[in-house]
Amino acid sequence: MDIAYDGTDFHGWARQPGLRTVQGLLEDALWKQPPGREAPRSVVVAGRTDSGVHASRQAVHVDVAPFAPGQGGRLPVDESGIPDLQQLCSRWNRILPGDVRVLNARVAAAGFDARFSALRRHYLYRVSDAPWGVDPLRRRNTLGWNRPLDVERLNAGARELLGLRDFAAFCKQREGATTVRELQCFSWERVEEHLVVARVSADAFCHSMVRSLVGSLLMVGDGRRESGWPAEILRSGVRTSAVAPAHGLTLLDIDYPADDELAARAAHTRAVRTLE
Repeated sequence: MDIAYDGTDFHGWARQPGLRTVQGLLEDALWKQPPGREAPRSVVVAGRTDSGVHASRQAVHVDVAPFAPGQGGRLPVDESGIPDLQQLCSRWNRILPGDVRVLNARVAAAGFDARFSALRRHYLYRVSDAPWGVDPLRRRNTLGWNRPLDVERLNAGARELLGLRDFAAFCKQREGATTVRELQCFSWERVEEHLVVARVSADAFCHSMVRSLVGSLLMVGDGRRESGWPAEILRSGVRTSAVAPAHGLTLLDIDYPADDELAARAAHTRAVRTLE
């Protein structure tokens, strides 16, 4: 399933007792439709997003059993026991609130895993450096920065971070988890007079990595730090405190390999990586 959401009013992706989360609402919708059928208790997501982070395309998978004859109710079911997924999407979207949408659903190829089969994730971060702040219509997905930004300085600093590296200084570390990632794209562009966007792509991201990268570069872009400062942070391995707010960040898309390479990719991703 591909889904999109405005993260403003969510406590992140992951289900949490008593809190409004994207996973919680999505799983509740799956339980309600189709009626009378036991739905999966949990979905697997390509990448968890923090509170306030948006997604224009997030990928999830669920493991389900085919329908038995007559079990689909009013839903058309094909000879393989698969219901009409377009109608199911419509039903789910009638249940879900307007800030999360199911864009489509399809039967996954053998070996597909939304998280571990992914080749890379793409993020976009929006920043307004207008002296008057942020356009009111963009305030939910754009950061206001009260200093003018130099795109050349931003790109000079970003280039030094590309490649396979240990990003411990830009991550909230979790016990037993690796912080080695391949940063494949990190570029900045002024798309409007007062609007600058960062595009960030990697094979995977650790917790708060994109926001930490962006936060450090913004201090380079406004002239308070030299272009080599983020690379110095990277080499130090000491966690940076320059973390950009969540609301400017949007997950754009996830890339997957060809169907016959899905299982191999998942096995490769599950292996703990080091730089050795």
